[in-house]
Amino acid sequence: MRGSRFFVALIVAMSLAVAKLPAQGQGRGRGGPPPVVSERATPEIMNEDPQTEQRTQDRVGFPGHKIIGNLYYVGTVTLSSFLITTPQGNIVINSNYEETIPLMKKSIESLGFKMEDTKILLANHAHGDHQTADAMFKEVTGAQTMFMEQDVPALKNMKPGGKEHPIDRVLHDGDTVQLGGATLTAHLNAGHTPGTTTWTFPVTDGGRTYTVVIIGGGLQDDARLVYNQNNPEIGNIWAATIKKWESYPADVFLGAHSWFFNLTGKYKRLQVNPRMNPYIDPAGYKKYVADVAALRAKLIAEQTAAGPPPPRGGGAGQGQGQQPGPGRAN
Repeated sequence: MRGSRFFVALIVAMSLAVAKLPAQGQGRGRGGPPPVVSERATPEIMNEDPQTEQRTQDRVGFPGHKIIGNLYYVGTVTLSSFLITTPQGNIVINSNYEETIPLMKKSIESLGFKMEDTKILLANHAHGDHQTADAMFKEVTGAQTMFMEQDVPALKNMKPGGKEHPIDRVLHDGDTVQLGGATLTAHLNAGHTPGTTTWTFPVTDGGRTYTVVIIGGGLQDDARLVYNQNNPEIGNIWAATIKKWESYPADVFLGAHSWFFNLTGKYKRLQVNPRMNPYIDPAGYKKYVADVAALRAKLIAEQTAAGPPPPRGGGAGQGQGQQPGPGRAN
């Protein structure tokens, strides 16, 4: 099996870091200690409903579980990863950090599947917290990697340990990815990064078919992403993305970060009553999109009233044109 020896060595080495300790924040400072990986969240975190944005939980394991049909959650508390199983092998969306790969492996195996059976690796957007581990994941599984064209420049600069970023297929808006009867559609929803990708696909559960929408990236409370006198197209880019989101029929609402769709709250409710699937949430999807539209309008109004931002090179106004570095998060 390709990469099997490498994978055994990887797990032995990295399991030492998967300790039951409080998780650290985002990343590793220069010369600082390595990030701490934790197997499980505290009861306080697991009981959040609604879930809040707590980036200290990026490297904290979350129980692997079935969402609906052949779709499973295999990410951390805050970094979403999804497993789609098929008779011809599996698809994973988002590799996340190299140090969280053992957590993903554990989640996948807890569901009765093998990580090495992954045939395709996809992603939501080219930030380090979602795609740093792409090269490692490919080395372990041999999966074909497929990413949106507009994020390719950022990915080529994402080289953890000097590893070249694997890009086997370049995707374009509206392209489909097919495997074993599963068909996923890639939608270019720029704004968070130039190539932010929302995935939509049907799943069947209990004799019914549902449409899944996995939003690629959200609008942060950061006016640089919305209004920039030097680049007024930023606001228009977000307007176009919101309009596209509004057009997608959504039964099951998911996203690149788990607080978008309230992972902890929905998981808790699923354990209480498995017959009522909280992930079937069209109203939650509509509310999320409406909230992003309201935030965009608010930020543009605030920035318009405040006047022009500093000129380029002054630390502001990077927004859409900024290419994320290897450690950039969100």
